Amino acid sequence: MADDYLVRIGKLIRDARQHRGWTQTQLAEALGTSQSAVNRIERGNQNISLEMIARIGEALDSEIVSLGYAGPMHLRVVGGRRLSGAIDVKTSKNACVALLCGSLLNKGRTVLRRVARIEEVYRLLEVLNSIGVRTRWINDGVDLEIVPPAELNLPAIDAEAARRTRSIIMFLGPLLHRLDRFMLPYAGGCDLGTRTVEPHMIALRRFGLDIAATEGQYHAVVDRSVAPDRPIVLTERGDTVTENALLAAARHDGTTVIRNASSNYMVQDLCFFLEALGVKVDGIGTTTLTVHGVPTIDVDVDYSPSEDPVEAMSLVAAAVVTESELTVRRVPIEFLEIELAVLEEMGLDHDRSPEYFADNGRTRLVDLTVRPSKLEAPIDKIHPMPFPGLNIDNVPFFAAIAAVAQGKTLIHDWVYDNRAIYLTDLNRLGGRLQLLDPHRVLVEGPTRWRAAEMMCPPALRPAVVVLLAMMAAEGTSVLRNVYVINRGYEDLAERLNSIGAQIEIFRDI
Repeated sequence: MADDYLVRIGKLIRDARQHRGWTQTQLAEALGTSQSAVNRIERGNQNISLEMIARIGEALDSEIVSLGYAGPMHLRVVGGRRLSGAIDVKTSKNACVALLCGSLLNKGRTVLRRVARIEEVYRLLEVLNSIGVRTRWINDGVDLEIVPPAELNLPAIDAEAARRTRSIIMFLGPLLHRLDRFMLPYAGGCDLGTRTVEPHMIALRRFGLDIAATEGQYHAVVDRSVAPDRPIVLTERGDTVTENALLAAARHDGTTVIRNASSNYMVQDLCFFLEALGVKVDGIGTTTLTVHGVPTIDVDVDYSPSEDPVEAMSLVAAAVVTESELTVRRVPIEFLEIELAVLEEMGLDHDRSPEYFADNGRTRLVDLTVRPSKLEAPIDKIHPMPFPGLNIDNVPFFAAIAAVAQGKTLIHDWVYDNRAIYLTDLNRLGGRLQLLDPHRVLVEGPTRWRAAEMMCPPALRPAVVVLLAMMAAEGTSVLRNVYVINRGYEDLAERLNSIGAQIEIFRDI
């Protein structure tokens, strides 16, 4: 029995290493051991302690096993079932994490309504709690209350939690107004290749923030004599870069102009939140934002983030891939119009309700009904662009959609170094995807999906794409170690089951 467990643990470690793209030698170097020891571990020929399993999990950013509960979560999927009925879109993951970071601007009480209860949010809450911020779930666990301390205790920061979320980078903007010197752990998150933080540094230097990165830490020093004296031009029209600049500008006593700003959904939600804090923001929804900052923010604020267009797209994709009729309610249509235009070109049969407003009173929603359709590959390639183009995070869902369409579809994911590679995991389920280079995949359909057992890709959206394909495949599939899905989706398996899927959550170690 013990030998059997060692073999199973070894297989999980091997799969996690391969998905990370590491050799046995690279893993051995990270662990301070030999390649032959890693080889024995992966073959189940060496006893292994819980401490070593935890170290391997940390090195691979994969929960091989987690101390304190019953091990990593897996999904068993009985596919080939049609979905039906209606499902509501949850609030935006990316907006919620930006608002959590934004709460550090406020000395008063912040209440965020219907916060997504996902791993990314939990990691940020662990970080906030560790530095003295009091948080609690209220109203039967639906809403989140945040009360900051008079002084933050940065030396006590939960470094492990911080390193597991890239959102920690957005602490820089608020903290530069509260502390003259501080340290933050390096940002983590999905394995999407090298993602430089230099655009953040370029923007924040204009507020006097100087960063030195050494030994896994950002060492920050703030020069209070420095302030923006001309418009800040972002070198990258990125969402988190724009949010960091907004957070820095919010408490700058003066007017800050930010050009080449992202106008994406989470940026707009942050702007609406800043306005609730008393910070005037002109140009919301455009690429030029003018922020009229206030030096002190001390208000009790109540804000409702809007719905998540990427979750909406994943639910639409679930209906398309499983050939189902499904109504997706509370879809933020402004941020899904290009995707729907492409799907219409491919032949998607769908209806949409009249528009109505989200709880924030600003974001436009519709209810979208999708019907089984005979899809054709689009004439043009699928590629992301900054808003109002096709959303970067929605590109992976087109891999599964293209796989059920007639013809060949070129997908060009030019933003991330590794993500397109993970889409080829669909080949394990019967897909015909050809990787042309690290950014381009050629998808040929239609696909006859088949069940398989496999490790969850270490990137959020490709992981969900694999799950959707498993839902379409006849037979029983197993998707192992789905922590990355839980980073971005709340109760996804249970919610899909409510509309006809058959997905079982289990743990085996």
